[in-house]
Amino acid sequence: MKKLIDIYQKFLSLVKMIDGLPLLVMRFLLALGFYYPAMEKWSNMEATIAWFGNEEWGLGLPFPEIQAYLAATTEFLGVWMLIFGIGTRIISIPLIFTMIMAIFTVHIDHGWYTIGQSALNPEIADRIGAAKDILKANGDYGWLTEQGSFVILQNGVETVVTYIIMLATLVTVGPGQLSVDYILGKKMLKE
Repeated sequence: MKKLIDIYQKFLSLVKMIDGLPLLVMRFLLALGFYYPAMEKWSNMEATIAWFGNEEWGLGLPFPEIQAYLAATTEFLGVWMLIFGIGTRIISIPLIFTMIMAIFTVHIDHGWYTIGQSALNPEIADRIGAAKDILKANGDYGWLTEQGSFVILQNGVETVVTYIIMLATLVTVGPGQLSVDYILGKKMLKE
């Protein structure tokens, strides 16, 4: 039994040496996830404002200009603050709020999955099958699918909820040892 405890303690020592790495990777994954939506919003803010405000084909949000700028700015700042681990707990809160808004304005009507699951939904399986038949008959199906399978984007809440859980982890646990927050915190404790 003592030998087993010794092995476990050595394992814990090894894990302790890299305990900041998973949080760093989590921050980078979140930053990557927010980067493209932020850049898309900022690259054509007029279209973003129109999408936020239009009730027929958009989100129909009140004050679309303010909300578009708030979402784009939060996401853009979030990218850089997450990458460097600066104010991580603070920026994670408005990012969570932005994700909650995304759930209720964009994703909630589409179910759970980001990618439609043909095994769970015969209609999705039928649509994928029909699309494959059309592509095989009228296009170069091999070229079209050589980078990946043909799928239906369901755009459900799966990814957004995952982001919220990751952000909540950063709020409660912090950004980890490989962050500016950690370095500044250690420095402040010494003074």
